[in-house]
Parts: sequence; structure tokens; C-alpha cells
Amino acid sequence: MQRGTTEPTKARWRPFATLLAVSALVAAVALPSAAAAAATPSITLPLVKPQTVISLTFDDGNANQLAAASAMNTLKMKGTFYIVSGFVGAAGYFTRANLDSLKAAGHEIGGHTVNHPDLAVLPADEVARQICNDRSTLMSWGYTVKSFAYPFASSIPANETAAKNCGYNSARMLGDLQSRFGCTGCGYTEKIPPANPYYLKALDQVDNTWTLADLKASVTNAEKTGGWVPFTFHNICASGCDLNVTPTVFTQFVQWLAPRALTNNTVVKTVDQVIGGTLKPAKAGPVVPAAGPGVNAVVNPSMETMGSFGLPSCWMTGGYGNNTPTITWTSPARTGTVAGYVSVANYVDGDAKLLPTFDLGACSPTVVPGHTYSMRAFYHSTTVTQFAIYLRTTSGIWQYWTSSPWFASSLTFTEAVFTTPAVPTGFTGISFGLNVFSNGTLVTDDYALYDSVGAPTPSIAPAPAPTAAPKVEGPVEVHMNPAPDPAATATPPAETPPATTAPPASPAPGTPPATTPASPAPSSPAPTTPPSTGASGGSR
Repeated sequence: MQRGTTEPTKARWRPFATLLAVSALVAAVALPSAAAAAATPSITLPLVKPQTVISLTFDDGNANQLAAASAMNTLKMKGTFYIVSGFVGAAGYFTRANLDSLKAAGHEIGGHTVNHPDLAVLPADEVARQICNDRSTLMSWGYTVKSFAYPFASSIPANETAAKNCGYNSARMLGDLQSRFGCTGCGYTEKIPPANPYYLKALDQVDNTWTLADLKASVTNAEKTGGWVPFTFHNICASGCDLNVTPTVFTQFVQWLAPRALTNNTVVKTVDQVIGGTLKPAKAGPVVPAAGPGVNAVVNPSMETMGSFGLPSCWMTGGYGNNTPTITWTSPARTGTVAGYVSVANYVDGDAKLLPTFDLGACSPTVVPGHTYSMRAFYHSTTVTQFAIYLRTTSGIWQYWTSSPWFASSLTFTEAVFTTPAVPTGFTGISFGLNVFSNGTLVTDDYALYDSVGAPTPSIAPAPAPTAAPKVEGPVEVHMNPAPDPAATATPPAETPPATTAPPASPAPGTPPATTPASPAPSSPAPTTPPSTGASGGSR
């Protein structure tokens, strides 16, 4: 019992003594540390700022964007270039070699359709061809293509699905982030990841109304909360173009932007670097078959259905050179209520015309290599006219091919008929139209295109066809429908009635009169002067 009463007492005192000893030791060690801490100034660590991501994106593949690429290369920045594959190699646009140099420098190559149409007004199959075939072509050229931008920033939900189905990981819009130029009350940034990657929010397109201060403000406003700010540029030039920022302003902006990676946690990334995702296989859009024997392949041949741009549906304006054209529709017509109207004044050179829209088959007829075609149109005119003919490559690029012999002026509707040479290998689409290449007026109606095999007999004998098919050596064509113009949809003035007496007799085809140029040769200039990518709202 005594052992039992004394052992617990010893056990209680031992830990207490040990605790005193340890406390004394800790106090002795802590004293010099406390003195040292008192002598050392306190350090306040800066708060980590939220990351802001800037994407520098460029639409259409304008050649002057190389100036921006050069400025970014110097600062080791990477941009996203949205390419219209059908414009590659055209005057004023990137060449394949330019795209290769962008890829080598680490820039992203994205898609922007084959022919830059307004996707919101196209049938679903043409939308799929424009989006999918653009990506397929760019990928066949060796580029990793994951990002897409809608032309004209115009889309509908079904087209967002089309972009996804064609293998893209994102699709960019415009004007959904707040800036001095619009979207008041919107946020300053897109989320990462975005709520809808196929409707990426971005600032309004940059043009010459943006100052360096405006560009900076879009960054500093975003830095308050962090997030993603895609910028969109079209032309990088000092003058002679629209939707532009000067090379000086662009360079000043990226030089200001570069050090903010360290000072403000603001970094520059491509769209793909932000979105991520795997590279999906290329996918082609649906193929449009050629019309069968005896079937007119021209869509809206009498121009009775009106389109979205103040012109008949599936028809576009064309022209080049130094002259003053008026191209619209008129009445009375040969059949129905609408006919095409082309007038030229102040003629020096070039031409003007209406012709089926350059697209991938919704409007432009499909043709078969090796086949010949009978093209026809009714017209009356105050001057000679001829068919100007263009072909579309298998990748969607349009080029001038050849022209028919001349057709004489006529006071009343008469038919122009021409049988083409055999379509060369590598071409699957055609567009053609009667043109005016002198001072004068032309009214056209009731176009037709038939495979020569099974074609109905025309009202007159066709103009003689060349014995050998000319090579397709014309330049790459560029054509963008402008944004809708309310003035363009107004009813045009009534047509001036033709003279009661016939004008001087027109020369025989191939004999140039003194007042008109020679019939265009196969190497004639493009039917459309390369646009500045943005009349009435821009190309986007």
C-alpha cells in the first residue's frame, strides 16, 4: 500500500520539473531571436494581381498585317490570324509563304471561311461548306487550325453548332465587351473559360477612330478584375485603307503592353492558348452535284427573288478599272418584274457587271472538268457586251478564265449564247455575266447554264467557241458583299427608254471600235478590285 501511495507522488513531480527546465531553455533561446526581430524592419509582400489575358487577333489575312507580326515578333508575342482561305494569294492578301512565316514565328492560324460571306443569311449546307472547307484547306497546307471567327461578326445559333461540327474549339464574335465605342454596361472582359466558346465575346473591331489611349484603356479597365480581352485588327497601315490602325500606334501599344506581364500580371496569349482542346480531324462540307442534262444550273435566273444586299438573291456586283458604274435592278423585265441593270459613265478602262455570287455552290453552278457548257442570257444594250467567265478551284479560290466574243448592241431583248471550252482539271464551279466595258447601258434577264450534252436548242446560233481551252491564268479573285445599305434597297429610278433610232452599228466580235477597248484577254484584270475589307460596317 505504501508503495502504492508514494509512487504516484514521485510521478507528479518529475514532469513538472522537466517542464520548468524546458521552459527556461526555450526562454533563453528565444531572447536573442526576439532582439534580432526587433532590429529587423518588417516586409510587406505585395498582393498578387488577378491575371488579365490579352489576345491580339487579325481578320481576313490582309498582307499589311505583316507589320503587326514583325512588331510582335520583336517582343516575343504571339497573335491569332483568322484567314479567308479563298483570298490567299490575291493582291493585298497573304501568300502561302506569308502564312508559313507566321506559323514558324509561333503565331496561330485560324479560319474565317472560304469566301467571307454573311453566314447568317446562308442555307445550312453552304454554311457548312464555308466553315468546314476553309478549315480543311488550311489544315491541308500544314497549319494547326482550332479557332474560328465569324465574317461580319454575323451568326445565328445554328452556325455556332456548325463551327463546332467542323472541328473548331472556339468561334469569335465582336462588340460584346465594353469600350468607348459601344456595349455600354457590358463587362470589360470575357470569362476564362468562356460561357460559350462558340460565341466568344470580344471588343469592337479596332479602326482609325481608336487612339493609343483607347487601346490602353481596354487593358487597364480589364486589369481591375482580370479576365480575357480579345482585340480585333484588320488593316495595319498609315493611309489608303479602312478599318485600320497605323503601324506606329500598333507598335506603341504592344511596346506598352509587354512589360505589364511583370508589373500587372497581364499576359498576351493566342486564342488557342486560352481555349485549349485537342486538334480535331478536318471535315469537308456537303458537295453540290452538277445539274443534270437539260437542267438550268443558274440559281434565281430571272432575278425575281431579292436578296439581303439590295440585289437579287445569289447575284453580286463585279467590276474593275477606272470608270463610274451603276449596278442595280430595274423594271420592266423580259419575264417577271425584275431585270439586271448595269450602266457605265466616265469610262477609261475596266468593266462592270452582274454575275452569280462567288461561293461554294449555293449560288454558283457546279461544273465537271472536261465538260463544255452552254451559257445564255437575254439583254438589250446601247453598246457591245460579252460574257466574262470565272472558275472556282476545288479549294474554293475564284479566278478569271476567259471571255466570249462580243455581242452587238440591241434596242430590244435578244439572246446571247456561248459554248465554253472544256472546263480544265481542278475546277468545279463557274460564274459568268454580261459586262459593260465602255460608256453605255445594259439590261439583262433570264440567265441559263446547261451542260452541252442535253442542252435545249437556243433561240440563236451560239457564238463561236475557241478551238482550245485557255489556261486559267487570271489573278485570285476577292469579293465581299458589303453590309446591308438601306439606300441600296430603295427602288432605283425607272430605266431610261432606249433611243427611237438604233445607235451606230456595233463592230463584229473581235474588232475593237475606236471608242471601246479590245475584248479582254484571258489575263484581264480581276472583275472586282480587291476591297478595303469593310464598306458600311467592315468585313470583320
